[in-house]
Amino acid sequence: MKRAAFFVIFLVAGLLLSDIGWVQEEKPKSLKGVEFFTGFGWGKLRRKGNYHLIPLIVDFDFDLKPLAKKFNFNPSSLLQFQVEPFISPVLSPDSNVEIGTSFLFKMGLLPQTAKFQPFILAGLGMVYMTQHTREQSTQFNFTEQGGLGIHYFFRKNIAFTLQGRFRHLSNAGIDHPNTGINTQFIIAGLSYQF
Repeated sequence: MKRAAFFVIFLVAGLLLSDIGWVQEEKPKSLKGVEFFTGFGWGKLRRKGNYHLIPLIVDFDFDLKPLAKKFNFNPSSLLQFQVEPFISPVLSPDSNVEIGTSFLFKMGLLPQTAKFQPFILAGLGMVYMTQHTREQSTQFNFTEQGGLGIHYFFRKNIAFTLQGRFRHLSNAGIDHPNTGINTQFIIAGLSYQF
């Protein structure tokens, strides 16, 4: 019985440690950075007037270059997929909140080694809003957004980032009315690259 237990422990330890070796290729890490943002968003509601919110955003940046290389596409610029959870207190017309997640693609316009790195981004997301509006019959909605931004790397792996975005929010025709809410954003924060 002791031999069987020793053999099972040895086998499990060998399986768990099988990736550890004297010579092992370093696997590329797909999570390449995290970003923290805040800013201001504004739009209009037909009946209630100004729609103002303060987004609080965290971006998790995943490198798409290894995947792009498999399709013989090897850009020298930034190429990322971002998962972006957010919560946005809404200041007007009524105090409430938006909470959700966006999924974005970001592509740089200059080589990734540049101190100034302009980029474009676009994506889709989901949002739950506690506000009831005449524009949206549902509080669960979807978003489409796009924007432009720039990273300024003041250290090797830390950048100040500034973005402008346009977002359209609607419920994708789940219920009516569904006229949508358009919002513009100015967003700023810090980006940390691993």
